[in-house]
Amino acid sequence: MKINSVELTISAVRRSQYPTDNKPEYLLVGRSNVGKSSFINTIINRKSFARISATPGKTQTINFYLVNDEFYLVDAPGYGYAKLSHAKQMKFGLMMEDYLKERPNLKQVFMLVDFRHKPSKDDIMMYNFLKHYKIPVTVIATKSDKVGITNHQKQRNLIFKELDVVVGDDFIVFSNVTKAGKTEVHNKIQRTM
Repeated sequence: MKINSVELTISAVRRSQYPTDNKPEYLLVGRSNVGKSSFINTIINRKSFARISATPGKTQTINFYLVNDEFYLVDAPGYGYAKLSHAKQMKFGLMMEDYLKERPNLKQVFMLVDFRHKPSKDDIMMYNFLKHYKIPVTVIATKSDKVGITNHQKQRNLIFKELDVVVGDDFIVFSNVTKAGKTEVHNKIQRTM
């Protein structure tokens, strides 16, 4: 996939602010600090288009990145960041639930998990939520360059077991350093647009 243009068109906090042009949308979810900004930058071939924050939990809006004027990469606030107030966490939760259940343009969720660690309770809850509402999901295991190749199968098995990954759901091992998994993500977008 050749990336010709990318622009951050909307940072939304409510449904009335979402794009109305009916282009396909690919939502990125994951806990704070899982590497969503790095994932976006790798997928769109830009160094620092999506800002990588020193403070986890910084993204507090749903950001719509229009790619090639064809589809949106949609960056959701990271979940599981303890320093956010309970009220803010509730607000984000409701905003995400509304988007996931009511958004007809949503083609696929890319759920990012850290390849180095066992999925968190929040990861498991998110995966179960997506399965409950029959939302297509691809699990993206980020930071794979930080795991020795001899441990890849062990980590993969751990993530599959903890999330109880459903047969048929895609699983992509990804690294923004080595670019592993980038072509698979591009192919997934092209197949589902």
